[in-house]
Amino acid sequence: MCGLGDDRFEGEAADLEAGIWVRGVDYLSGWRDAREAAAELGDALSLVGVESAGVRLRAGSGPDGGGVVRLELSPGSAREVALLARVAVARLGRAG
Repeated sequence: MCGLGDDRFEGEAADLEAGIWVRGVDYLSGWRDAREAAAELGDALSLVGVESAGVRLRAGSGPDGGGVVRLELSPGSAREVALLARVAVARLGRAG
């Protein structure tokens, strides 16, 4: 996913073909789970107003077949997410 509203994930084929495959490991299930989680995260970031131009989400799978979501942020978007996390912690009354 290049931006928050995109329906595609950049490099899907490249990620699935990039590593060494181990017989019997279900990489596709992990990737599907990661793809759903990345979409959920993208939706949540969009809802709280994080600019989509500064966000890149990618779904992949790890060596064990488990899903992996890669999040890349521009410095401005990283600061937005950090501020949102601090506000959430303050509202919940948790020290951190």
